[in-house]
Amino acid sequence: MQKNPLILIVDDLPQNIELLEAYLAPQGYEILTASSGAEALEKLASHQVDLILLDVMMPEMDGFEVARRVRQNETMRLLPIILVTALHETEDRVRGIEAGCDDFISKPVEKSELVARVRSLLKVKAYNDLLSNYQKELESEVAKKTKEIKRALKKLKEASLETIHRLSLAAEYKDEETGAHIVRMSHYCAAIARQMGLDEHTVETILYAAAMHDIGKIGTLDKVLLKPAKLDASEWEIMKQHAHIGAEILKDSDAEFIKMGEIIARSHHEKFDGSGYPDGLKGTQIPIAGRIAAVADVFDALISKRPYKEAFSVEKSLSIIKEGRGGHFDPEVVDAFFAIQEEILAIKKQYSD
Repeated sequence: MQKNPLILIVDDLPQNIELLEAYLAPQGYEILTASSGAEALEKLASHQVDLILLDVMMPEMDGFEVARRVRQNETMRLLPIILVTALHETEDRVRGIEAGCDDFISKPVEKSELVARVRSLLKVKAYNDLLSNYQKELESEVAKKTKEIKRALKKLKEASLETIHRLSLAAEYKDEETGAHIVRMSHYCAAIARQMGLDEHTVETILYAAAMHDIGKIGTLDKVLLKPAKLDASEWEIMKQHAHIGAEILKDSDAEFIKMGEIIARSHHEKFDGSGYPDGLKGTQIPIAGRIAAVADVFDALISKRPYKEAFSVEKSLSIIKEGRGGHFDPEVVDAFFAIQEEILAIKKQYSD
């Protein structure tokens, strides 16, 4: 049910309030009164007023000051204010406009003029309220749709990442490794990247892209991949092709995770001293994600059982990583790895086979 408009009459003289109320109450308006500026501000704080009839000449706080304070409140920025005044000078009316008043009525007040001006400003307020409510509803609907889109994008991202994980498992499954290797290696990479100061978006991208580091093993012959002994020279050349094959599988994608996956697949067997493969890159020629993945992958390979070897102890594995600093591995990456050694070992324990 729509309520009648509420009008606040502010005047220090009771007879003036009674007169205005007598004119307006029969028109169906609800009336609220205040005998001072301070009382008016208190009433405005506790009532939803639709229009103010404001006397100018009041002790302590005049109508101009009341109007200024009302306009300082964002929620009352468009509240109609009619200044009821005996002042007729142009300067006084300009002061009223500058204070934030919308209209003026001269004393003595004439009933028909008062009702007409009140009715006109209430129509303007009703229109402003309609626009404001529409904007709020629109903002609420936009927020709702935005939330739905974010939820849908999150599901799409999760589905994409699951697809990446499952495709990566295909290569690892063939190599008789477990999905835990993928998870451990990916989390090692993310932890090292974060320790090195890479931004969180890049850290997350590396976390998911690292799972694809050995996807090229899908194209490696089983007799080479699963050989329970050291590879001969020709077999080793075949094995090294998996880095190139992985990059070829992942190339030309527009997806950020896949792009990073291509970089890691191709570069995670490069060595800091230039003796790695497939491109013989040296130092910072090797992408940072590849340098990080090199340490993470080798560490997990060392602590894991393979067809050609038993798992090494954590102590021996850490020692080998340390010995590779500056030769096989980027010194900064190795330093970051050992700076978070406890976190690395916690990841190993959390995602054990």
